Amino acid sequence: MATVNLLEKEQSTDKVKKVFDDISETRGDNKVNNIWKALANDPDLLEATWNRLKKVMAPGALDPVTKELIYITVSIINGCEYCIHSHTAMARKKGMTEEMRSELLAVIAMASQTNALANAYQIEVDADFKK
Repeated sequence: MATVNLLEKEQSTDKVKKVFDDISETRGDNKVNNIWKALANDPDLLEATWNRLKKVMAPGALDPVTKELIYITVSIINGCEYCIHSHTAMARKKGMTEEMRSELLAVIAMASQTNALANAYQIEVDADFKK
């Protein structure tokens, strides 16, 4: 259960309504996800977070699916159930296949294992990796 009220558009300030409209327009969907409804309790934070997310997740040097895969990975590492689910849904919408998802999870699992081993053994980083 959220620690704040999830505000609907009808309950919101003009600033929040404007951001909600932009979210709907940008995503091509009338639905505003719960994270945005929670952030609406702080309109400035809502606006800043949405604008930053929109910029970071826009097409660039990395394709949209790759960006979503990275987002899923960080969300798994941080244990954010909400972001794991929402960005998995977005990745699927942008073209992620189940084969890609399975491969992503295998890479995450492998990296987690080798990271733990390298940390446990306190292995010094090879000099040529530091270049």
